[in-house]
Amino acid sequence: MNTVHAPIFLPDPEATSAFAQALAPLLRAGDCLLLEGQIGAGKTHFARALIQEFTPEDVPSPTFTLVQTYDAPEFEIWHADLYRLSHPDEAIELGLIEAFETALCLIEWPEKLGDDAPKQALTLQLVPESEGRRVEFLSPAPHWLQRLKALDDV
Repeated sequence: MNTVHAPIFLPDPEATSAFAQALAPLLRAGDCLLLEGQIGAGKTHFARALIQEFTPEDVPSPTFTLVQTYDAPEFEIWHADLYRLSHPDEAIELGLIEAFETALCLIEWPEKLGDDAPKQALTLQLVPESEGRRVEFLSPAPHWLQRLKALDDV
């Protein structure tokens, strides 16, 4: 896993929402964001803000439903919270593997995917720091280096 952008510090929820707004135009169908961080790190807040950049729908947490889907104008968005899964095969049963190819997927607790995590995914690690959080950007896929350069102007 390689760092594909310098970490960004987000001091508050408003900064997290602004970060999601800046990232949204860089994303497309077939992209997968693996959202890592402890409980309360801001994963769901970030996902909700990102989804609302694409659609005005209400965005509930998928904690109990496991997956919420949204029809954005150009592609479908899948938001999954895998915290309650006990085996990677359960993610396959949810249809996530197929969604990785055609939808924008936001996956909370991606370690539950095991070896089924998409190889080209962008991992966003949300790490508590001071009163806010630091976002670290990791991926084995070099294309993220170029795509995330647009964040330098934000």
